[in-house]
Amino acid sequence: MAWNVLIVDDHEVARIGMSWLLNTPPFKVAGAVATASEALKCLREQPIDVVLLDLRLADGNGLTLLEQIRKLHAEVPAVIFSAYENPTYIARAAALGAADYLLKSVSSKTLHDSLHRVVTGNSAGPESLLCLIQRTMREKVDVSKLPSDFPLTARETQVLRHIALGLSNKEIAQSLCISIETVKEHVQHVLRKINATDRTDAAVRAIKSGIVN
Repeated sequence: MAWNVLIVDDHEVARIGMSWLLNTPPFKVAGAVATASEALKCLREQPIDVVLLDLRLADGNGLTLLEQIRKLHAEVPAVIFSAYENPTYIARAAALGAADYLLKSVSSKTLHDSLHRVVTGNSAGPESLLCLIQRTMREKVDVSKLPSDFPLTARETQVLRHIALGLSNKEIAQSLCISIETVKEHVQHVLRKINATDRTDAAVRAIKSGIVN
């Protein structure tokens, strides 16, 4: 039995190259498309076991499509395959439910191994970019070690880390499994307690203080 892969990338050469790499057992490329609309059409019309998804698409961005896939086809894992090693992109992908985040510089074996892992229901490898950022986002906080000008609770510090990584309130809620209203309250408390003028100011100060590396 072959696992059907859907490739979503706006570069034709990339689609051709990935199709060549992945059209080998136990995988079969069921589709290779350039746009989010084509990807959603493929997912509606045929069985797909895993989506390999670029961040830049001809009609939008891959993170928006990732969110749609998780909402409409929750049973289908999606792996981000990008040229960008950007912590914000990786953190947002993690919050939105990506199964893994791979750089386009990885070896074909790493690509195959990741797809095999997620299509069989396993999580990304412990050293993957996705897992590393998830550990940072969810790591428990020892508030006694915070700088004196950051009088925050453990949860507020987690929220601050997410803010510093560039996540929206909705993405923070998804990452920490709390409501958006609760996130809003935490954000207000964080800004007030550290005397930050806005989220950007809070993020810069968190990075400078070492709360976010």
